[in-house]
Amino acid sequence: MTARYTPPVRRIAHGRGHIYRDANGLRVPSVTGIIGAGIPKPALINWAADATADYAVNNWDDLAKMAPAARLKKLQKARYDDRDTAANRGTAVHLLAEQLVGGAEIPVPDDLAGHAESYVEFLNDWEPEPVMVETVVMSHKYGYAGTLDLGAWFDAEQLLGAGFASGDLDLIVTLKALAAENQQALGILDVKTSRSGIFGETALQLSAYRFADTYVDANGNEQPLPEFHLALGLHVRADGYSLMPIQAGQV
Repeated sequence: MTARYTPPVRRIAHGRGHIYRDANGLRVPSVTGIIGAGIPKPALINWAADATADYAVNNWDDLAKMAPAARLKKLQKARYDDRDTAANRGTAVHLLAEQLVGGAEIPVPDDLAGHAESYVEFLNDWEPEPVMVETVVMSHKYGYAGTLDLGAWFDAEQLLGAGFASGDLDLIVTLKALAAENQQALGILDVKTSRSGIFGETALQLSAYRFADTYVDANGNEQPLPEFHLALGLHVRADGYSLMPIQAGQV
């Protein structure tokens, strides 16, 4: 039986990341934690080997000067340094996106200029009207919490024209009906910045967010989560962006 959690749920900084607790301090499992513990990641094996090999080749001379034990320790840590660099970049891009989607003018570090420009390009191309930005959601029914990147209104006609409902008859009908009434479609969007792009597990992540029960408003209170018409994945790179539909249905 799912544990009963007392609203409102809170997101709390914890180490390098964050955790969720209910009003009584009971820890709530996170969406990413559940997915990470339940889905094998064979690609990580190749990534670890490649990251270590890349470091060795690019730092060959420095490594040669080290004692064998120190050299081994350095190589063993190389993949984690690569991971942390990517994670820090992703966190920074999310923070920039949170401010940019709200219309803020902010200074951008040189190493993130490309990602910021790509995100601005996405905003200019699609003109989403934000409803939720970096918003905590909670499923009391299933006992999990998470943070969605963006919930926003999108032009239904533009989504149809871009083929975002291709093959999904229900979504086609929904978007056509919205477009006919000159209404917008409410989309839930997840932002990814990794070199490898958007993995299939993003569908599970967005499905969990999309069909949660509540969200935490600006006053820290839980409110009923609105119904999203579709789910989207946004891959932000230094050289551009890719926006794609995600099949994130309810199981």
